[in-house]
Amino acid sequence: MKKIYTYEKSREAFERATKVIPSGIYGHQGPAEGCYTPVEAFPFFSSRAQGSYLWDLDGNRFIDYMCAYGPNVLGYNDPEIDEAAAKQRAIGDCTTLPSTKMVEFAELLVDTVASADWAFFAKNGNDVTTMAVMAARAYTHRKKIVFFKGYYHGVAPWTQKIDYAGVIEEDVMHNIYVNWNDLEGLKQVFEENKGQIAAVISQPYMHGNFMDNELPAEGFWQGVRKLCTDNGTVLVVDDVRAGFRLDIAGSDHYFGFEADLICFCKALANGYNVSALCGKEFLKNTVSGMSYTGSYWLSAVPFAAGIACINKMKRINSPKILIEKGTALKNGLIDAGKKYGFDLRVTGVPSLFYLRIADDPTLMLHQEWIAECVKRGVFFTNHHNHFINASLTDEDIKETVEIADEAFSVVRDRHEK
Repeated sequence: MKKIYTYEKSREAFERATKVIPSGIYGHQGPAEGCYTPVEAFPFFSSRAQGSYLWDLDGNRFIDYMCAYGPNVLGYNDPEIDEAAAKQRAIGDCTTLPSTKMVEFAELLVDTVASADWAFFAKNGNDVTTMAVMAARAYTHRKKIVFFKGYYHGVAPWTQKIDYAGVIEEDVMHNIYVNWNDLEGLKQVFEENKGQIAAVISQPYMHGNFMDNELPAEGFWQGVRKLCTDNGTVLVVDDVRAGFRLDIAGSDHYFGFEADLICFCKALANGYNVSALCGKEFLKNTVSGMSYTGSYWLSAVPFAAGIACINKMKRINSPKILIEKGTALKNGLIDAGKKYGFDLRVTGVPSLFYLRIADDPTLMLHQEWIAECVKRGVFFTNHHNHFINASLTDEDIKETVEIADEAFSVVRDRHEK
């Protein structure tokens, strides 16, 4: 039996945090978000990280499948990436004039991403999804944006719902919502809004939270691409989460089409703070004329890290590695569930997988199993997709499956009657 972790120091730190920080820990990494249920099973603060591992304040070691919610693609503290960043930091980072590392990074992305003729840099995924929508509206002189239900494109008001705190009707009044994989529904939307749709924005496949992930149906993306082209609508791919985990040339390339604008962030620099909007030549002048920037957007250290990260991912063919490792983990977890009579669904591309025990629609069994995994040293969360990183070893996968097996056993025994 694996040792059961406890989190006394994390709880003490959280008590301190709540006195000076709203929610203590806010956003998707906070206990109020719903991914950490039951909250007593999860640590709240880390002390260090290395490779595929995360240690909390109590010294508990976890095999980390959240990977900082995506940025860790090669392994925490990858020496090659950190060395490139350190060399640039010794020269300069946030300076009055930008470093030519920005130019070098843009050239590399244009050479790497199939649909990219240029690159524009910011800091967060939300920065570049917002710029993509603004650019589409500026180019087309239209207002309406089409979303696929289950989407997540950031936290700006235009991405939210009318009942979210602080969001007003005007923020979302031009949003149109269509079911994923419903090409006929999208055609109808174009018919009903002729000459009014500025952009269709979508993740490369539906990897939303609290739901099984769903790949595009055969011909779906090609149909979307044709509808956008025929109607003068900009096609935006939000590759913030999936980017470089499916295909080094972009997830649109993986699914056999080309976006007009494509957004990257998480895996772009292995944890260094940078995002990128890449796009087609016909949109370059529009973006050039937009007033959109930030105090730290031209910092050179993340550019140096991004260059090293992209080059290493290309050299080792990291998407292939991630998918292979994810497939091995997927098969092991499913087999462990079957052993105890559980139907574990593992959906999405294996490098970016989603877990759900399908035997209980309330998801209580699923939450119990995740909790038992976490308390034994495998960091999963309940209702979010998970990430593979290239430093994950066969031994890590073996240990994960063994812990999952024990967790399934505990949950089965608890509900045997």
